[in-house]
Parts: sequence; C-alpha cells; structure tokens
Amino acid sequence: MAKRPTYKPQKKLTFIDLIKGNFLNRDEVKVHYKYFLLLFVLMMMMIYSNHLVNKKIETVNALKEQAEEYKSRNAFAQSRLIKVRMESELGKEMVKDSLMPLENHPHKLLIKLDSTDAKTE
Repeated sequence: MAKRPTYKPQKKLTFIDLIKGNFLNRDEVKVHYKYFLLLFVLMMMMIYSNHLVNKKIETVNALKEQAEEYKSRNAFAQSRLIKVRMESELGKEMVKDSLMPLENHPHKLLIKLDSTDAKTE
C-alpha cells in the first residue's frame, strides 16, 4: 500500500530564522527554487547595470572637469593675445628692437576704376 502524505504543521518563522536563512529549507520553498533563482539573477543584473552607470557618470564628470580646464586655458590664451595685439605693447616691443614708432599713421589709398576707362573699343 502507498503511503499517504502526512500533513506536518510548519513551525512559525521568526526573525532569526529569516536572518539565518532557515526559511529556504522549508518544503514549500523548495518547490519554487526556480523563481528564487530568477529573482537572484535579476537582482545581480540590476546591481551590475547600476555599477556600469556609476562608472559612466564618473567618466562624464571627469570629462566635464577637463572641458572646464580647457575653457579656462582658452580664455587665458585669448586674454594674452588681446594684450599682445594692443598698440602700447607693440610700441614697447619696437623700442626693444630699437625701432622708432610712427608719428603719423599711414594713409590707405583707394583706387576706383571707372567702367568707361576699362573698355577699349
């Protein structure tokens, strides 16, 4: 004769049983190990993707700092360029090279060609 399944009342779970993991040894949990395994894999994937996102955020922050440094270098170089282009600075450089600055600025000559003079018939 076949044995009839006997009903054993399960002992109540306490907080310490949860901490120790004794709830994983119960019969009703053993039936659902596939789902627990799926949940575990999904949680690991979530943790790993969060880790990758944190790495990318650190990379973006480093690139932002680098961009700010390049912007400040560019601003400094532009201010130096403006200073070098100033007429007073050019005059100082000319004196160093023993050149005399012009007292009168040169005149620009504009030559207009008349359209009738350009045609020869």
